[in-house]
Amino acid sequence: MKKVLIIDSSKLFSDFIREKLSTENITVEVTNGRRDAYTRLVTSLPDLVIMDVSDSFTDLMDFLKSKQSDPNAKNIPIILTGPVIEKARIASLVRYGVIKYFPTPIKFNSFIEAIGNVLKISFSVDTTPSILQVHYNNNIIFVEFAQVLNREKISLLKYRLAELIDKEELSNPKVILMMTDLMLSFVDGINLEYLLDTILSETRIQKKNIKILSLDSFIPAFLDGHPQYNEIKVVTDLRKVLRSFVSISATEDEVPELIAEEILTQQEVDDAAIDLRFNFDLDIDDKEETVFRVAVVDDDSVVRSLLQRSLSSMGAETVLFENGSDFIEAIEKEHFDLAILDIFMQGMSGFDVLTKLKVSPNSPPIIIYSQATQREVVIQALSLGASSYLVKPQKPDVIISKAIEVLHAKTR
Repeated sequence: MKKVLIIDSSKLFSDFIREKLSTENITVEVTNGRRDAYTRLVTSLPDLVIMDVSDSFTDLMDFLKSKQSDPNAKNIPIILTGPVIEKARIASLVRYGVIKYFPTPIKFNSFIEAIGNVLKISFSVDTTPSILQVHYNNNIIFVEFAQVLNREKISLLKYRLAELIDKEELSNPKVILMMTDLMLSFVDGINLEYLLDTILSETRIQKKNIKILSLDSFIPAFLDGHPQYNEIKVVTDLRKVLRSFVSISATEDEVPELIAEEILTQQEVDDAAIDLRFNFDLDIDDKEETVFRVAVVDDDSVVRSLLQRSLSSMGAETVLFENGSDFIEAIEKEHFDLAILDIFMQGMSGFDVLTKLKVSPNSPPIIIYSQATQREVVIQALSLGASSYLVKPQKPDVIISKAIEVLHAKTR
């Protein structure tokens, strides 16, 4: 059974990860504080470490150096979360097995995909485009769903609500679930039930304090058929629901302006731990930081694809080249932390590439990956500056281990 160790993350975040990974029978251990983190690491030897670095970068480095000194733990991959930091600092962590850095708020699907790449597990993720926004004002939490009810976002909502209530110290919070953009049918009933159960799983939110703003006839019919939601009401007019939640001393004409200025205006909230927007939503970019860039130079498209897939599991941004000439041209303009190079290619050979790189100030360390096994070929490649030599084919784990080894040697 695969194991994941979570260090220093908030309880909400670790609970969220534990819930998601448990569906794939992955064991999750959690330690709060770095004092016993190293001990837990070397005793459990997990397949992956997830660590938050918001508190102290110095403590992080102490932990990483201890990990690196242990032969049993040094190759365990690490995914870090924390505030935005300089890319140079992120790149310096490669030698310690750090494969990804996710600035908060973390995009859920990118994060889960990174975990899946390390553990070699394909997680099922609802990728249906959906909009979920959460904000609060005057002790009222506004939850707006549009397009469809995405189950992954519903799952995240539980943690976002708890985080918001804790951070803002909301007392007796009230929820307005705004779903005016949705037209549901009986096939959506299971997702609607999941949504309501998720909101109610936050015990500080009472049923009588939940109102659904919707014009859809399905929702009141659904509630009528589910007595467990008997205190949840559907309304079609935001003014009425706000009057029931807030003491508003205003004329009927003044209510719309009051709603816009005082109620629907979002109050400032500290950054959330998990982003409710996903990469598959429109115009949303990845926020995780790739730790390093690798050039793959091989005239075999199958080999290029296999290497790209293997390297992505260690967080690398992989740039593919089908010939040595394109790689030499690119290296004058782009930075690469590592290159994996074939020897016998059409046009410029790997030997030619190595010769040109000897006089290039931008030359990265080179791993030769070739079918050639002759002793003189290996000696020539290493004498021209190659850092290591691998004979095709190799398992992904071997390639990854060699890449980390070479990168580690480069940064010493």
